[in-house]
Amino acid sequence: MPTAIAVTSADLVLPAPDRHTPGAAVLHPPDVLDLEGALAETAALLERHGHLVVVVPPWLAPAAARRLRTVRAILETDRIAFLDIDLPPLGTALLVRQLRQLSVCDFSPGVIASAARLLSHYIYAGALLGTVAKLDRVPVGLKAHARSWAPSAQFAVLANPTPHLVKLGAAGARAGAHGGGGLPPGPEFVTHLTFARGQLASDWVTAELAPAWQVQGVMENPLPADSPAWWATGKLVEFAAAIPDPAVLYQLVASVRREECRWCGAELIGDRCGFCAAPLTASPPAAPTAHSASPARSVPPARSRSRL
Repeated sequence: MPTAIAVTSADLVLPAPDRHTPGAAVLHPPDVLDLEGALAETAALLERHGHLVVVVPPWLAPAAARRLRTVRAILETDRIAFLDIDLPPLGTALLVRQLRQLSVCDFSPGVIASAARLLSHYIYAGALLGTVAKLDRVPVGLKAHARSWAPSAQFAVLANPTPHLVKLGAAGARAGAHGGGGLPPGPEFVTHLTFARGQLASDWVTAELAPAWQVQGVMENPLPADSPAWWATGKLVEFAAAIPDPAVLYQLVASVRREECRWCGAELIGDRCGFCAAPLTASPPAAPTAHSASPARSVPPARSRSRL
């Protein structure tokens, strides 16, 4: 069986693009499932799949995050990976779908877990907002804050991979408040665009952004429950563009040099293990002090490696 991909909310599981992409397990929070049930739930996933990769968003409630770590500690297993990639909710859901696509490939669980950081750099996640007055996820200038009070204000905001904010008007995009003017910069590779409507009535994403980004497909999905809190407003249309082709995803991950984690032995790509979070290389030794009995040995320079 493929490595299991798990999420903490059902709305982070987007429809499978094809019949080969497996679903994702939804781990229930403490107010839904007690500790005994959570242990049984996780143990069954490990029994069936061997390894479990859990996407743990930074906005997850502290009690739910503690429960996940408690379950792993009680099970005394090193076969559960927690991924704390910081993307907006819809972008997170797209990343989860990409991991689901890769889980049926011939990658080891360690490579799948550590590939999440690589894939996140290729997800363009943002939102059309009716106000940025309370937004703290991207830099917002004083002018943009002031313009948020206008009744018809709209802002195109890109949170990943590079923050960008544009004030939109009746005549189209105007000067950007961060990173230049015009539309938010789009991907220079083939993507599909996914969007979800909140309380903002606008076709800007499909009528203007999608053609400008030259996306190869557009799909609408329900808005994730955590999106209004993440964007600090319910007046939004969230969007995210990502690589849809599993063959391209496979080539992208396969092109990065694989290493073995010096701590847990898992296979990994990049500079950090997805299972134990240990860095690829050890921290440099502390500089010797006047009270040292003997000088610290120098560490030989590391071999050239591909980095994420």
